[in-house]
Amino acid sequence: MSSLRVNDAQNNLQELIDQVVEQGKRVTIQSDRGNAILLAEKDWSAIQETLYLLSVPGMRESIKEGLASPIQECDEELDW
Repeated sequence: MSSLRVNDAQNNLQELIDQVVEQGKRVTIQSDRGNAILLAEKDWSAIQETLYLLSVPGMRESIKEGLASPIQECDEELDW
């Protein structure tokens, strides 16, 4: 993750946005009043989805259980 002062970020905003979107690297923008993070929308959406899933009771355990299941047990068709 790169870091730069707010004035530099303002002067290079389009370049920073392109870098964040294309390379998936976050940028810390520093100012005297606090710091901010510039990240791609898709990364923000992924973070929000992860937080949501982990807030569902039992979901973390279900995911761990699923990851531990052999792939052969996961190939059956679901009856929706």
